[in-house]
Amino acid sequence: MYTIVLATQKGGSGKSTLAIGLAVAAQQAGHKVRVIETDRQGTLSKWQARRTTGEPIVEAIYDAKMIEPRLEALAIDGVTVCVIDTGSGITASTTAAIRYCDLCLIPARPSVADIEATAPTLSVIKAWRKPFAFVLNQAPIRGGHRITDATTALDSDAPRDIAEVLAQPFIMMRNDHQDALAAGLGVCEFDTDGKSAQEIRSLWRWTAGKLAGDHVMHEAGELKEAGEHAEVEFPIMLTPSAEDAKLPTTRAYPTWADNGINWKAGL
Repeated sequence: MYTIVLATQKGGSGKSTLAIGLAVAAQQAGHKVRVIETDRQGTLSKWQARRTTGEPIVEAIYDAKMIEPRLEALAIDGVTVCVIDTGSGITASTTAAIRYCDLCLIPARPSVADIEATAPTLSVIKAWRKPFAFVLNQAPIRGGHRITDATTALDSDAPRDIAEVLAQPFIMMRNDHQDALAAGLGVCEFDTDGKSAQEIRSLWRWTAGKLAGDHVMHEAGELKEAGEHAEVEFPIMLTPSAEDAKLPTTRAYPTWADNGINWKAGL
């Protein structure tokens, strides 16, 4: 079973909408899908209540200790894809979800500020040495310079090719996503031939291809099986390095440079 986590520090990035879209797209591609909701706002649970079909099932799990055994049970039950939607901030349940995932997708609106706000999430992903990718979400249809600025912000701190950390395609801001959510549908069900549905299906295919690699590139450059990771005390306590201690402390959250993010840890 593959486990995909949607996580980012910043609220309003569209994690729940993407989680629904990917879950439905995976189901339409033939997978047995379950969705776990760790966000107490209950967006996905409310969405399921509006659905006329039972699948994919949404389960609300707020206790971090319950995530690992539930994932094990789902795998035994024949589930092939599990999508976990997390709340904003770095909570115990978000940290646990990242720990047990196969791929972490980090939604971010195409602005430098939104991308910089992902630094705390990247710190947790780095601690668990998990593969990740950014998803530029809610991108304006006529906002080419914003997308360019956002990708430049990513590329400026990434020693690896930007194509390796940026999911394709970008998800444009269209009413279909909110209309589908209100109707209890995935965007691929709401308008099967619409541009939004095509983007989400393409994003699922990109994600499936990323998962199919089954390897994680670690800091030392060696390849290991995706299930392997170094044991780290849980919950993770991130201790600033000596270099970090020299940096100004006026920012509310650290930037990538502050945390010494090494992109090889996630690819």
